[in-house]
Amino acid sequence: MVMPRLSLEKFGTLAPRMSGEQRRAVTVAGVAHALHDGYTDLIYIMLPLWQAEFGLTYAALGLLRSMFAGAMASLQIPAGYLSERFGAAIILALGTALAGLGYCVAGMSAGFVMLLGALLLGGIGASTQHPIASALVARAFAGAGSLKAIGAYNFAGDLGKMSVPALLSLMLLVMAWRPALFILGAFGIAIAVAILFATPGEESRRAVAHSQTHRAELERKHEPLAFALLTGIGVIDSATRMGFLLFLPFVLTEKGASLQTIGLAMTLIFAGGAAGKLACAFIGARIGAIATVWLTEGLTAVGILALSQLPLQAALVVLPLIGVALNGTSSVLYGSVPDLVEARWRTRALSIFYTSTIGSGAIAPVLFGRLGDLIGVWPALTFLALFVLLTLPIAWLLRRPLTRA
Repeated sequence: MVMPRLSLEKFGTLAPRMSGEQRRAVTVAGVAHALHDGYTDLIYIMLPLWQAEFGLTYAALGLLRSMFAGAMASLQIPAGYLSERFGAAIILALGTALAGLGYCVAGMSAGFVMLLGALLLGGIGASTQHPIASALVARAFAGAGSLKAIGAYNFAGDLGKMSVPALLSLMLLVMAWRPALFILGAFGIAIAVAILFATPGEESRRAVAHSQTHRAELERKHEPLAFALLTGIGVIDSATRMGFLLFLPFVLTEKGASLQTIGLAMTLIFAGGAAGKLACAFIGARIGAIATVWLTEGLTAVGILALSQLPLQAALVVLPLIGVALNGTSSVLYGSVPDLVEARWRTRALSIFYTSTIGSGAIAPVLFGRLGDLIGVWPALTFLALFVLLTLPIAWLLRRPLTRA
């Protein structure tokens, strides 16, 4: 089993300026992101198997998914606090080990209650990754380099979503699900040990901070109002993305798509989204965060409206482009958090940001689903396109704080 290796050397101008400590930071963060996001999406493959094994209802299956996701989302802020107290390496390694242990226990589960506890344990461990790993990258890089590095880190999560579930699927061809989950869990524990020793320590960060660029980073003023506005953009962006994905299969069905075509469409939009996370980070470093937000959110609105008018084949062609715009904004937003927050508060700020965006993504399908019930899918989709445009004036208000940064 080989996790995808994240290397920035092929991503352009960032690599030649990377120090050894920066390379370690982005590699640790990227591997952690890939593993944790892969663990999160393993559940979708396992749900049918668990239903057959334990005779579970759909409500019980939903509870299993919610247990993992709820623990992960709700404990990110405490994870940020613990990182500030005990250090990033220890908490990130401990969280990764707990996530792996959760899948080891799931592989030994004798019933629903034990399985529920295993996923709770995994979710607790997974809560450490987003705030700590992204802050690790933000501390190691400065300016445009930070935006590019966080974009690469963000892209690594999508690699994990594709590769880890695919690896499980291959393993299930040659073994039962219990040993397969146990092996993947043990692999995570081994990665946790590597994270503990590979993560740059406090002495490395102090050495980096002596450079002129990073002294300016440390002296940067806290911008609480600007951070709140940036978080608001993230909330709207995440809600739009999840609402669109809720409606997309039904929109395509009305255009005459078969189940196989809908599967292809979802693959196309996810592939575009993965590419968008990386590409938009580099675009943001080139033209600035505000211009990139206007570009991606504007294209998202145009793409959603165009989708309602296009025939099926043309809709399939534009879906990857919609995916680029739909997901690309997130890299620019994550990469802008360090520009608005003092260095000592970044882990905490990133944990708040991730909790807010993940929470809005969880609530949005319920709210937009209810709207679709009331007014229909097509009017709801139009509302969604207008809703995402709320990010544009908010982004405009951020131009001065980000320019000062």
